[in-house]
Amino acid sequence: MSHFLIAIGLFLLFVGGEALVRGAVILARTLSISPLFVGVVIVGFGTSAPEFVVSLEAALQDKPDITVGNIVGSNIANLLLILGTAAVIYPVAAKLKECSLESIGVLLGALVLFPLGYLGVIGPLQGAVMLVFLAILLTWTYFRQRKKPEVEEELLEEMRLPSKSTGANLGLGFVIAAAGIGTLVLGSHWLIEGAVDVAMSYGISEAVIGLSLVAVGTSLPELATAIVAALRRHSDVALGNVLGSNVFNVFAILGAASIIEPIPFNPEILAVDVWICLAATLLVGVLLGSEKRLSRSEGSLLLAAYVGYIAYLYH
Repeated sequence: MSHFLIAIGLFLLFVGGEALVRGAVILARTLSISPLFVGVVIVGFGTSAPEFVVSLEAALQDKPDITVGNIVGSNIANLLLILGTAAVIYPVAAKLKECSLESIGVLLGALVLFPLGYLGVIGPLQGAVMLVFLAILLTWTYFRQRKKPEVEEELLEEMRLPSKSTGANLGLGFVIAAAGIGTLVLGSHWLIEGAVDVAMSYGISEAVIGLSLVAVGTSLPELATAIVAALRRHSDVALGNVLGSNVFNVFAILGAASIIEPIPFNPEILAVDVWICLAATLLVGVLLGSEKRLSRSEGSLLLAAYVGYIAYLYH
């Protein structure tokens, strides 16, 4: 029964995340928000909705290792598994000038995990500071994109969404987004219930479950977006999606969850997994900065690194 709950929970997270992203993009386009902002912020953050709901649900159920493990593990999976997969399918071009601010945000997100971990417990004060930082970053990104005259319609074509604003689109966006949120809540509840039962029955720690199974499960929307974008040779969309998602995972999810419920930070996650998250961030940054893209061979390297990380978790 536990395995069934995990399977159905993952499926609902995937479906709910997809619905929320589509609804959010329709709303953004109806409100005349630029496509580039939609790609980096709305889609990147929208695909993190499963992480948000699962982490919040875990915090409320007093499962802090799943909360923190899900966030750290999802960021590692985004950088190694998802970008690696996208690059193997089609090399990922890096528009560094357009996503420089988001890249800095990802690095800061990896670095801020260290002082949070050393504090031992992430409380409301730290959560509020992270949310304020995120609000500043989003505002800066929004006004910076508004100054750009070019209109990128790639995302609209990829998701088969209308480019014109109509009242019907606005209503449709609200309905789809609301349905996605409801599905996410249900899926997250079943996923956590099943994952905790499996961890207990096999003697696996909740931290490892959060870092691996739950992290990969909640990253399914990012993986689906990356694969579709790479197949259509728009793998740069996958990069924007990962950058936005990683920033949101740390500053929004940890920030909001810790305000609602203080979150203990497992020292074991700090000792190993946070360092791996930072190393993955720096590795991707070096690979992108050296050639302005991720080649297929470099994508294979990222995938191999992720396989090695999972093997370490279950050794």
